[in-house]
Amino acid sequence: MSSAQTLAQVIGDWASEVKIADVPSHVQEQALLNILDAVGIAFASTNYDFAAKSIAASVALGSGPRGAIACTERFSVRDQAMLNGILIHGLDFDDTHVPGVIHATASAVPTAIAIADDRELSGTDLVLGFLVALEIGARVGTAANGGFHAQGFHPTGLAGAFGAATAAAKMIGLDSHGIASAQGIVGSLASGSMEFLETGAWTKRLHPGWAAVCGITSAELAKAKFEAPLAIYEGRFGLFNSHTPAGHNTDISAVAADLGAVWELLKTAIKPYAACHFTHACIDIAIELVTENNLHAADIESVLTIIPAQVVPVVSEPAKSKLTPRSDYDAKFSLPFIVATAIAKRRFTLADLADECLVDPELLELAAKVSYQNDPNPTFPKYFHGEVVIKTRDGRTFAKREDVNRGADERPLSASEVEAKFRDNMELVADNNVSDRVFNAVMSLPSTKNSRDFVEELRLQ
Repeated sequence: MSSAQTLAQVIGDWASEVKIADVPSHVQEQALLNILDAVGIAFASTNYDFAAKSIAASVALGSGPRGAIACTERFSVRDQAMLNGILIHGLDFDDTHVPGVIHATASAVPTAIAIADDRELSGTDLVLGFLVALEIGARVGTAANGGFHAQGFHPTGLAGAFGAATAAAKMIGLDSHGIASAQGIVGSLASGSMEFLETGAWTKRLHPGWAAVCGITSAELAKAKFEAPLAIYEGRFGLFNSHTPAGHNTDISAVAADLGAVWELLKTAIKPYAACHFTHACIDIAIELVTENNLHAADIESVLTIIPAQVVPVVSEPAKSKLTPRSDYDAKFSLPFIVATAIAKRRFTLADLADECLVDPELLELAAKVSYQNDPNPTFPKYFHGEVVIKTRDGRTFAKREDVNRGADERPLSASEVEAKFRDNMELVADNNVSDRVFNAVMSLPSTKNSRDFVEELRLQ
């Protein structure tokens, strides 16, 4: 980056020039798996009340020509993007870019689908748009170094909007300056409050869809030559000065470092469990310990979880409220409830978030035995690590640590595991014919000439 260029301009230069041929084949192949995962989750979401209410609200906002995943209704371009984002992220089962602590695909897929559908771009254009959106959103989250969370902002909504703006501007054909301007504009639109944690409210589900809406809006404003502040990242009131605590150790250089040479998609972990990613290591460990040692809930005296201090406010505090989650979404962020379920059932699935599970006296009694302490040797946010120590009533102690969470770049889910997850999610709402149709549509994106055909295959027909 030259001294005369802002970071938004550097990103604009890269995004305006990058082509699908510049993307290594294994990155393109992984992109299809992340898109497949997102689409399957969106279908599963339609089995839940939040989706019905979100669809109803989107319908009330007005009709349009564009289809949304797993829906029969049609919407405007921006409402299509908003709804797809809600459906992809609504179960908190979607992937996480680990260094940026951001659900990167949840805003990138809706943005790429909306623009590619509206402008009848190719499937390859859609995949490239997805990669650009994910790349920038992930890097912006990484540069904050946990600062967005510390200031009370959800990186998925905040950083995701910058990725969405970059991708949308590229996909509608803007030049480097136009892409930089879109980023400058989206800085005034990007949002995402962490206040949902206090009550288990639904607003987090909205964040990636709204990031996509902000990105699409900003791109169109930039196309119309709407003037934008180009120092939106590093400026006196730019993103990192206004949305992280004073004196926080941010690393703005991480946004453009090795841009185009290192692909952040490969650091994006596809989730094996439908819960906050911070809890996954402890789920795996709890299941392993009780299975290997034939332990049951009645055997347990106490359970200690050892976790990074940074995740404590998200999954372990306030301690009292975490013991009795008030909703399925609240439960996804309750480490005591999640670990208790993993011990009692030797699993953690969407079915274990049903209303009757939240009031199961056996689970709540076991959850009350789960405590936490800060990990003295953290590597967070590089990995969402954890350790579990189980003490039994007869005086035995079992412990295990997981330094690298399953799904991370060093332990990625295989293509067959991703497909199995997709099939399981689809089974909640669709038969095998629909599942096969959607699977084939996603995996054949590289040969799809018109993305509108792809979107039609994702709709309920």
